[in-house]
Amino acid sequence: MPSQSNKTFETFDNPNEERDYTIHIRMPEFTCLCPKTGQPDFATLFLDYVPDKLCIELKSLKNYVWSYRDEGTFHEVVTNQILNDLVQACAPRFMRIRAEFNVRGGIYTTVVVEHIARGWIPPKAVHLS
Repeated sequence: MPSQSNKTFETFDNPNEERDYTIHIRMPEFTCLCPKTGQPDFATLFLDYVPDKLCIELKSLKNYVWSYRDEGTFHEVVTNQILNDLVQACAPRFMRIRAEFNVRGGIYTTVVVEHIARGWIPPKAVHLS
């Protein structure tokens, strides 16, 4: 049975809740519609997050992203909405979404949105020589 778009997420327990680690996800096939012209907009979404108690299941993320295919929305609105929905679903310690939209009328748009959980302090970066 083929997958269907869906605005809900499945999650699973973080297998290493005691550790800060980053999950990087690249979604090169995001599409939505321009709310002014109805023409398709294409983007690559980059999701980076430090999970707390829950992780996002990837098939449900794919179906969620697919659900925007026929929706008219501005780049800024959809990027913030995706972040809001993901934060609500899994309450991460940190989450960032970067949406790089393809050229439209000679203009590229990139929207970056972030969430930082109250009280979370990122670990210090380690630099090896």
